[in-house]
Amino acid sequence: MPFGPLSLPARLYLLSWDTTRLKITGASQLHYLVRAGALTELAQRGLLVDDEGVVRPVDPDARAGDTVLDGLLELIGESAPRKWKSWVGSRARVTLDAVREQLVAEGHLGVDRKRVLGVFPSVDHTLERPAVVDALRDDARCVLVGTAPVEDVPARDAALVALAVAGEVRTLASAKEYRAHKARAEALTARSGAAAPALRKVIQELRTALIVTTTTVVAGGAATSG
Repeated sequence: MPFGPLSLPARLYLLSWDTTRLKITGASQLHYLVRAGALTELAQRGLLVDDEGVVRPVDPDARAGDTVLDGLLELIGESAPRKWKSWVGSRARVTLDAVREQLVAEGHLGVDRKRVLGVFPSVDHTLERPAVVDALRDDARCVLVGTAPVEDVPARDAALVALAVAGEVRTLASAKEYRAHKARAEALTARSGAAAPALRKVIQELRTALIVTTTTVVAGGAATSG
């Protein structure tokens, strides 16, 4: 995929945009998806490791060179020890806000500032480069529904699709397509952590945590609306 400068959490965020309606989808669980993406990239880069189930930075002074990822590294380093599942949800909106700020600075998003009832400040984001998102989605769909061997998919691209499936990103595929390609999604999850057995375990745990969190949010919303 030709999106090298974009981090995994940034690509997951952009992938959640519906470029036809110019509207974000899955907003109620988007922060969990983005946080899982940030944790996955930091693990893939070797900047976070698993210490008997607990997330730990490899080096307190190490940096990823990306404002979003470095912000999360700093947060984890300054916080009480937590497991991977806990970090998917803990203060996840901090990472989502950082991704939005980064994409605004890079020109992918615009900002529409207004006041609700003429008093309360509100910010809406607009998608400035729909063609980039369309290309990102098309490439991700090829990874999910295509016939190329999973072992030929770059680990970073495999992680993007595996997490998008776990988060049920509807702009990528329908629920029926996700069910049809469940086995390939599992293989892509393993491919995401191909560098080491410990990394495979971490990414599988993150994907499972994302599935559980997303399912809980959706079920809670359905119960409320009912």
